[in-house]
Amino acid sequence: MAKLAYSPNEKAREIVRRMIDLKDELNVAVNTLDNRTTVVDCGVRAGGGIKAGLLFAEICMGGLGNCTVQPVSAGDLCVPGVTVYVDNPSVGCMGCQYAGWAVKADRYFAMGSGPARIKSGAEELMQTLGYEDGATCAVLALEAGKLPSVEAANYIAGRCGVAGEDLYLVVARTASIVGSLQIAARVVETGLHKLTELGFDVKKVLSGFGTSPLAPVADGDLKAIGATNDCILYGGRVWYTVDCDDGDIENILDRIPSNSSRDYGKPFFELFQEYKDFYAIDPMLFSPAEVFLNNVHSGRLFRAGEVNGSLLNGIFGKAD
Repeated sequence: MAKLAYSPNEKAREIVRRMIDLKDELNVAVNTLDNRTTVVDCGVRAGGGIKAGLLFAEICMGGLGNCTVQPVSAGDLCVPGVTVYVDNPSVGCMGCQYAGWAVKADRYFAMGSGPARIKSGAEELMQTLGYEDGATCAVLALEAGKLPSVEAANYIAGRCGVAGEDLYLVVARTASIVGSLQIAARVVETGLHKLTELGFDVKKVLSGFGTSPLAPVADGDLKAIGATNDCILYGGRVWYTVDCDDGDIENILDRIPSNSSRDYGKPFFELFQEYKDFYAIDPMLFSPAEVFLNNVHSGRLFRAGEVNGSLLNGIFGKAD
């Protein structure tokens, strides 16, 4: 295991404390469970908002990435979008942001992301990355329709090896402002995960930059999962700075973007209705629409994929 020279959990805790200080301004709610775990509701019962979503996304990245909101093109329209950049993306995105922890405890279920995943260390990916965070606190972001129980918090704290009072949980449902924004902010991470699946060593990625349209808030979590995925799969653009042999890129370049998948071209909600099983959908679909790789080893720039304007028009061109 490689002990990090900085603590993503401590960095994320500072952002959580900023959220707590600004809770009224951010439209979030703060609760302390019986085991003294701090829970920040960013989009379950609380309304949340754009600023809360930006902080939520930065918490997911362990304080190693930055997010802003700016207009982006979506087909024939110009819509709100998220821009994210991160150095040390193997830590910030794969070690922290990737939603790889399926939290199941006391009939509670949530997808967990954030630096507490490094503390838990149970995922196969965590074993592969080999990072260690010596912090005595743990911060986990939960995508869920319910707030966690004290039993769920105790389970998470136990897995992370911290006391209940040193655990911080931020929560938002998918169908919320914060939910839409924090998923759009995963555009860089989504491409990195695809690189991992294709056998590329993500530790050779020096930095990542990406943009994605911000999905309109849907009237249910399942529709929200569809819209937020579509924005990345058909409208996400990423730029990676890498240091590797050109052959490492050339061997996989055409398979990186989402259009390499057999399921490409249909809205994600339709695919889910067709398959009836999330895990039956081609895993190669989950990647940004357009990918650039700038190899500092050779000075070459590689590009693959393209934004699907017609499908994005279907998402954003339906205003009543």
